[in-house]
Amino acid sequence: MEEIKIQTASPASRHKKNLLFVLLLSGTYMIAEVIGGIVTQSLALLADAAHMLTDVVGLLLAFIAIKIGERKADAGKTFGYYRTEILAAVINAVILLGISIYVLYEAFQRFKNPPEVQSKTMLIVAGIGLIVNIIGMMILRKDSEGSLNMKGAYFEVLSDMLTSIGVMIAGVIMLTTGWYYADPIISAAIGLLIFPRTWRLLKEAINVLLEGTPKDVDIHELRKYLEGIPGVKDVHDLHVWSLTSSVNAMSAHVVREQGTAQNQLLKTLTETSMENFKIHHTTFQIEEEGYEEKEVHL
Repeated sequence: MEEIKIQTASPASRHKKNLLFVLLLSGTYMIAEVIGGIVTQSLALLADAAHMLTDVVGLLLAFIAIKIGERKADAGKTFGYYRTEILAAVINAVILLGISIYVLYEAFQRFKNPPEVQSKTMLIVAGIGLIVNIIGMMILRKDSEGSLNMKGAYFEVLSDMLTSIGVMIAGVIMLTTGWYYADPIISAAIGLLIFPRTWRLLKEAINVLLEGTPKDVDIHELRKYLEGIPGVKDVHDLHVWSLTSSVNAMSAHVVREQGTAQNQLLKTLTETSMENFKIHHTTFQIEEEGYEEKEVHL
């Protein structure tokens, strides 16, 4: 049986070594931070530890998704396993939203009776966390530009960096003034700050799962471009979607003018779509004038 082949690796696959390094770095620090949060009784530090836990889980999910996504297409999964990376991005976003809501709830509870916090220890632990997260961000920043999965991992580390900064601010305030309300206030601010970016990530990932038009493809411009190719009389039933981040696919029905060489027209259509609109997988149904088929796309 002939093996089914499409693009062999997703954009995220090229960065899995960087992802694994950040995963190990974050996992090591998470253990230290959980201990520090318990010893100092700081909600802000425990919130940071909770975010670090979601980082480790999220980074692990992203890495596993990349490994699964590298599996070759087969008769059961003719497009391969790219979508596992999008599922990982959705899970990461949901976890981040959930932990943000929980931190807001805990902050509200602590407003009633803020406990005394060991500010010096808290500052030391948060400072180490900030260094760890900055290193992780520097490693993953460029990797996040071409993959929702890697973007989800990057946002995990970014959210933890913001949490570490917040913890340090709270620590300085409590150390210098003894005002322990700073701990829940900063925690609540961190929870609110993470929300918008995570929500956008979730919407982007769901758009891929719903096979929505990729944001980097103007479908109206694509239709206009295709209809401007010599020999093309009309383009209809046009669909564009993403297999995963930066791996776009399309299908279209093309009515050719009489006398136009079909193979040459098909070659031009394919090359135009790939070179000008970065569409990696194309399917064109070439039709003669007068051919009618029920539309499934407006």
